[in-house]
Amino acid sequence: MSRIGRKPITIPSGVNVTLEDTQITVKGPKGSLSRELHKDMKVSVLENEISVERPSDNKLHRALHGTTRSVVANMVSGVTEGFAKSLDLVGVGYRANKSGDKLVLNVGYSHPVEITPESGIEFEVPSNTKIIVRGIDKERVGAMAAKVRSVREPEPYKGKGIKYEGERILRKEGKAGKKK
Repeated sequence: MSRIGRKPITIPSGVNVTLEDTQITVKGPKGSLSRELHKDMKVSVLENEISVERPSDNKLHRALHGTTRSVVANMVSGVTEGFAKSLDLVGVGYRANKSGDKLVLNVGYSHPVEITPESGIEFEVPSNTKIIVRGIDKERVGAMAAKVRSVREPEPYKGKGIKYEGERILRKEGKAGKKK
């Protein structure tokens, strides 16, 4: 058995979980999430907990067991607390600010780069070198943070660019110079 898959998910107060065939809907204080689950996975909602079971021990079902449980747990966590990804801008003159709900980045190009958030995602700019991407869907928050990072990925020589908070950039040595 999957160690992750067999752990039950506790439903906090204020969260409503409905299950119709393979469609699961989780409603909470921050919003509502809905997702289509794999048809073979057996998800059951009891009083205040959700459990995921697999029908057999074949390789596909073993792989889906823990994944399905993690996806449902992230949905429950997202509608109660939400998710956030922090990004740092490293480089002289690199800065970010918000214009309405859009994120405007000045990262060394001849023009500022504007990024419009998807529905359910919001940007927060506490300082001009820090960006926080927030939302209730963990997958979409991570995808939007990756999209922002891809505007100017960190380069290995000086480490300039947009990086995740806490990310270590592997640095390369520069040119060695002429040897005598």
